[in-house]
Amino acid sequence: MAKVKIAIVGDFLMKRPVIASARRKGRGFEFHSLLRPVRPYLRRADVTIGNLETTFSGYSGPGVKGNGYPTESRHPRTGYPRFNCPDELASALKAAGFDVMVTANNHSMDGGTHGLKRTLAVLDWHGLKHTGTYRSAQGAGAPLIVRSNGLRIAILSYTMGTNSIPVPQPWLVNKIGSADRIKAMIRKLRSQTDFIIVYLHFGREFRTYPSDGQKRLMNELLYQGANAVVGAHPHVLHPVRRIRSRDRDGRLLTRVVASSLGNFVSKKLRNREDSITGLILEMTVRKNGRKPADISGVRRIKTKVRSDRGRGYRVVPLSK
Repeated sequence: MAKVKIAIVGDFLMKRPVIASARRKGRGFEFHSLLRPVRPYLRRADVTIGNLETTFSGYSGPGVKGNGYPTESRHPRTGYPRFNCPDELASALKAAGFDVMVTANNHSMDGGTHGLKRTLAVLDWHGLKHTGTYRSAQGAGAPLIVRSNGLRIAILSYTMGTNSIPVPQPWLVNKIGSADRIKAMIRKLRSQTDFIIVYLHFGREFRTYPSDGQKRLMNELLYQGANAVVGAHPHVLHPVRRIRSRDRDGRLLTRVVASSLGNFVSKKLRNREDSITGLILEMTVRKNGRKPADISGVRRIKTKVRSDRGRGYRVVPLSK
């Protein structure tokens, strides 16, 4: 029997105060302390996934020059409505236990085409896999397939838009659109992989439950053969549903839908406490012989972003 534990979190919303608190005089930035309290929960999974809702579009400060990946000569705006984070975050993500960052979201194009491509180069440099945005037309739109403990796990990433920032070549960013392309990809992956995760960046900000349209889309993707459909963007948590359902091939399996995993990292938004609350969604997947892989366990570990002047921002677990 093959067994894989998968952990998924929501938005890394790297707001200016969060970045500023990580600055170390003369030594660049230090983000390890931001994630250290939740490291045990992230590292115990075989595959850990997060949503990078920022870019590494280029930073000219200490600790970055000479590291071998592209530099940015024209510095894009840092801070709302366009985000750009120091490269040091990438090493903290890797050290915390992250394996994969999905990159299709409404801030994918914040640094333009160059910023998008540089972000992927930084992730590559730190050994972080990624999906959702692409450097070239060749291979664009392809899912990421991760192998772990004998299982093949497909991860797809799509966004509803890019904040009206033009996308010069459509293949740069996976967009949800009519969802026909997503459905076709799931059908294709059914025979090539054991487990399919679809990560959608969609929904209305600060709405605490999915719309009828979101529910309909998630159910359609499950019917095509997806095992888990998770989401981000509303900045608040939505309910996590664990259901038994049949797909178009008649397979009765346990599936998970979670339309918003909340903010994993953020400052408080609109003075709302729920905007600094997130979730580590942990799924245990088992495959016995020729039977299809199925979810045998689901754990929800609630998190919260705490801040104080002495220690800066920290993501802490609220429940085990």
